[in-house]
Amino acid sequence: MPDAPRDGPAGPGRPSTARFGERLAGRTGRAFWRSLEELAGTPEFAAALREEFPAAASLAGVLDRRSLLRAMAASLALSGLTGFEAHAEETALPYVEQPEGEVPGIARWYATAVTFGGFAQPALGKTYAGRPVKLEGNPDHPATGGASDVFLQAALLGLYDPGRSQAPRRLGRPATWAAFDDAVLRTATALDATQGEGLRLLTGTVTSPTMARQIAALGTRWPKARWHVWEPMAGSGHEATARVFGRPLDMHARLDRAEAVVCLDADPLGPGAHQSVNARRWSARREAFRRGEGGCRFLVAEAVPSLTGMMAGDRLVAAEARVAALLLALAAEFGVAGASAPDLAGDERRWLADASAALRAAPGRGLVLAGERQPPEFQALALLVNERIGALGTGLTFTAPVAVAPPEGMGSLPALVEDMAAGQVSALVMLGTNPAYTAPAGVDFRAALDKVAFRLHAGLHHDETAALCHWHAPLAHELESWSDARAVDGTASIVQPLIRPFYAVRGVHEILANLAGDFGSGSRDIVQATWRDWWGEAFDGRWRDALLRGFVEGSAPDPVTPAVATRDVPPVPAAADGLTVCFRPDPTMWDGRFSDNAWLQETPKPFSKVTWGNVVAVSPALAAERGLATGDEVTLTLSGRRLTGAVWVMPGQERSTLALTFGYGRRHEGGLGAGFGYDAFALRPEGRWSLAGAELAKTGGRQQVATTQTHQAMDGFDFVRTVATPGEAVPKADDAPSFYPRRHWDSPSWGMSIDLDSCIGCNACVVACVAENNVPMVGKDLVAQGREMHWLRVDHYYEGDPAAPKSYVQPVPCMHCEQAPCEMGCPVNATVHSSDGLNLQVYNRCIGTRTCSSFCPYKVRRFNWFDFTSADPPEMRAARNPDVTVRGRGVMEKCTYCVQRIAETRITAQKEGRPIHDGEVVTACQQACPTRAISFGDVTDAASAVSGRKASPRSYALLEEANTRPRTTYLARVEPAGNDGGGEAG
Repeated sequence: MPDAPRDGPAGPGRPSTARFGERLAGRTGRAFWRSLEELAGTPEFAAALREEFPAAASLAGVLDRRSLLRAMAASLALSGLTGFEAHAEETALPYVEQPEGEVPGIARWYATAVTFGGFAQPALGKTYAGRPVKLEGNPDHPATGGASDVFLQAALLGLYDPGRSQAPRRLGRPATWAAFDDAVLRTATALDATQGEGLRLLTGTVTSPTMARQIAALGTRWPKARWHVWEPMAGSGHEATARVFGRPLDMHARLDRAEAVVCLDADPLGPGAHQSVNARRWSARREAFRRGEGGCRFLVAEAVPSLTGMMAGDRLVAAEARVAALLLALAAEFGVAGASAPDLAGDERRWLADASAALRAAPGRGLVLAGERQPPEFQALALLVNERIGALGTGLTFTAPVAVAPPEGMGSLPALVEDMAAGQVSALVMLGTNPAYTAPAGVDFRAALDKVAFRLHAGLHHDETAALCHWHAPLAHELESWSDARAVDGTASIVQPLIRPFYAVRGVHEILANLAGDFGSGSRDIVQATWRDWWGEAFDGRWRDALLRGFVEGSAPDPVTPAVATRDVPPVPAAADGLTVCFRPDPTMWDGRFSDNAWLQETPKPFSKVTWGNVVAVSPALAAERGLATGDEVTLTLSGRRLTGAVWVMPGQERSTLALTFGYGRRHEGGLGAGFGYDAFALRPEGRWSLAGAELAKTGGRQQVATTQTHQAMDGFDFVRTVATPGEAVPKADDAPSFYPRRHWDSPSWGMSIDLDSCIGCNACVVACVAENNVPMVGKDLVAQGREMHWLRVDHYYEGDPAAPKSYVQPVPCMHCEQAPCEMGCPVNATVHSSDGLNLQVYNRCIGTRTCSSFCPYKVRRFNWFDFTSADPPEMRAARNPDVTVRGRGVMEKCTYCVQRIAETRITAQKEGRPIHDGEVVTACQQACPTRAISFGDVTDAASAVSGRKASPRSYALLEEANTRPRTTYLARVEPAGNDGGGEAG
């Protein structure tokens, strides 16, 4: 096992670890900590531990009722729908065989997709009586295999968002579609006279074949019109492939094939359009490694902690400029012509030696990834390294670009703004994009927009851009309209609606058709026209097949094997002076497009576990040097621009690096996310993801940071366990005596196993649990008090020196203890055991004594302090999952292993006169997990998958010293000793 944590210089940002290690070290001799305050043993943390219910603090002067109600409206509301009757779209086809007629209480499933950054996320939509209640990944999809992420799981809430635009607006005031049609027709007639000169179309990334066809048709009608694309979080991978291969190509990291992966500021497991695919592929390789089929190593060099870095066996904390130097040294190591190794520090040389050895030990099975937000010349250099190690076509494959590129190229917003400012744009149509908020610093979109005579914005919300336009057209949500889109692998999906539109909205294809003078065609007819042209006489059969499958079989582009055309090697980057700012997408808000989604606002971010805002992340060393502590308000100045935000002291961040995330600082009227955090777009120069020369100064103030990182702290040790090899047994305590009699359990008897060697802490399970179980959102103020209601949390632990600690994650649902302390403590028998092994919560018995929470060593119970639901009108209640009780004030809530899913499966099996099959019951968290870290099933069946996991030598119980005999157990993380997680795994 690794050595005990090293002691270091004490201070506000880098406290001593010695005393903490002596106090907390458990049976394995290891000491985990969750916050720097815990590590330092501050009085504030000690007081929190002494207080059994830290959430019982007074609310006087703290709770803003208006903000609380705003959050609750977004999480539960279907308000504003009076006068509308919603039905399932009658032309959509169910994913499975639908029953005859509509049977109350019987769900229908439809295959569809939602888009993220323009790319399809394949999904299955569950509906009751025409109301969508849950989205899950499509298990048949060739790219994702059913994997999902937080954005897919939360997409359903966007449909029910009461803040969505509900009718057209002219100059910010309500208008009619007839007036909109008249304005568009007059503009189109004027454009006919000039062949479209002066017309500009601005969109995000487009992968929709139908949208591409419509844009091409507009170009034919108006040859002088121009199309621009602005996707704020897009990387520069196409520029890199164009440099090396002479043409832009999509790169696909085959993590399922690569046994040694070297990541230089790359985060393939992190949030983004590729996360589901990459996580599923990595978990497949990890599973193969544990079976003894080759290695599985991650070696990461980065300045800011990432999910990939957390799972790495060897993580080097390196400044942004040093990442490029390491890549040059790696290129020289493998003989890339023209590459010479720069001078490296001792820890850099050690890391480079490990990375080179790992790649050489896996010939033809290695992979080098440079971050997609690194400069394109260094991404191109990584391609040349991959050529030398034999990764091109194996670990790294290529296809023609999935996204449709306009003649101007991707990311042409600055060129558009330049033409607008010069008076060359007479009409600007913006579809689903918000450049007034996301435009880079130095690109004055707002000022240039004033010079455009006709400004049309179409979107889901009346956002910052819509407020500056003559016309705003409300777009239909993807779950209520027809469309199509391609996944990241190029597989096309037909986006079919699950429900008729709630409001007076139009689909994006209808808006484009209106622009072309067609005011009668619906989105379904427009989409069908695209595929009818492609399929011809086979259209009817293939259309139906695509709707049933959820994707168009065989529609992904074939891999290409490009030849290297250019072998230019960039020079060694200059050393950065002062502080360097790194810009990152927010892991829950992304670029701000999800800021009105309360489920995502309240999802704790990986590492910091911050909710309802963003922070200025600084290293422990810089915090100690500047006297900074988490929550201190600072002003950050960069290139003459400044912002003000709250500090977060981030363990494992490079000393001179400041990390900022986008998605906050919103200013749109009535938006749920307005008023939270800072706007990082105001500081980010065009095309740059990092910049040196920043200045940081304390204002003397403090800001509230709502984080769950220190909440629900368990009293114990050995929370996360590791083993050196997959076959090594975890040390276990002897079976302790008990007053409880041994009980024989009949089949089925349910249990869960969570593999910590597969979990990447992506939080998809957390959002899936919220959607499945009608978990209410409580708002920033209550989260800050420890009153969040999530039934499932993902604990994040550190070990070692705060400057470069190891990181671990551990999902913690209810343990469903066989010897449950909560059952013994409840005075009204509200928490009871079922015959199939579940620890149940009977809500209508609970009187709110909270004794069960006090007795629970795992701290997995949530007390509902407020009446979130009773006053909701019937329309709001229809948005919830009808299979799950909606709780009132004053009751305890917790995970139930999705007992409603168990009951549904049991009823189906009883009707068919058969037992429940293994794997037939899938909990919401299990289904959402992109890495298959969660297994659930009958623990009395020795042949079940969950029993197989529990029989593994890696299996252990959390807090086994409590002798609760939990049904939820864990598999230890495989982390070879003696090489910081190196060796064959890591």
